[in-house]
Amino acid sequence: MTNENNYTPPKIWQAPEDDGNRWASINRPVSGATHKKDRPVGEHSLQLYSLATPNGQKVTILLEELLAAGIKESEYDAWLIDIGEGDQFSSGFVDVNPNSKIPALVDRSTTPETKLFESGSILRYLAEKFDAFIPKEHHAKVACYNWLFWQMGSAPYLGGGFGHFYHYAPYPMEYPINRFSMEIKRQLDVLDKHLANNAFMAGDEYSIADIAIWPWYGNLVINNSYNAATFLQVHEYTHLVAWAEKIAQRPAVKRGRMVNRTSGDEGFVENRHSAKDIDDALNAAD
Repeated sequence: MTNENNYTPPKIWQAPEDDGNRWASINRPVSGATHKKDRPVGEHSLQLYSLATPNGQKVTILLEELLAAGIKESEYDAWLIDIGEGDQFSSGFVDVNPNSKIPALVDRSTTPETKLFESGSILRYLAEKFDAFIPKEHHAKVACYNWLFWQMGSAPYLGGGFGHFYHYAPYPMEYPINRFSMEIKRQLDVLDKHLANNAFMAGDEYSIADIAIWPWYGNLVINNSYNAATFLQVHEYTHLVAWAEKIAQRPAVKRGRMVNRTSGDEGFVENRHSAKDIDDALNAAD
């Protein structure tokens, strides 16, 4: 590993044994399973395999919102995928998601069962399946999908870009931190200007667009991500902060953030099989 001032790319790249990143042991330049392990299956039709990263939170928040809306068919089992231990490379997980990234979902109510990966795809599938959290009005529905796909394209600059170099990289690097900070500030400005004239991302109606964007950008501006709120001066984005704080108070959001988590002062549930699991964790945290 070299510092940012004396690195010259080789003629042929080879993966380093250890680049100093805390995730170095699980990073590799090939895909596929590394070990055989069947995925666990619970009693419900929906089986989620995930971790409470922003992408994982999207799905558990939506599932909790569906349950809060009285849709009993959205009951689910959520199984912890410990990416630090390489669970995402097990044969059972790779069978659902060949890309070995969380979250992954299996819907066993169909024949054959439906396997889903990519958080945006899962959100859209569940919202369409249960006819909820997608606006009915044409323009609002289009806006919902516009912002859903905006998040899918934009968040890698926040997570793999800014978040990595600001929080996870083995040493500070001025150029990438400046580059990605500028882009994230631009994205925050995009959101803030939109929310100046809209209660939610698709207008007046809370939707999967908000559920997709909040775990990344909402958590960032209320300082739940990377401890970077002061660094990025997020208080400048008053409309975005107000939106983030409003959504953070939703009971289903609070519950969804707890699922597939291994720690947390407000309660956590590693594996969730019923509402009682979350209720018990909340009571224990009080």
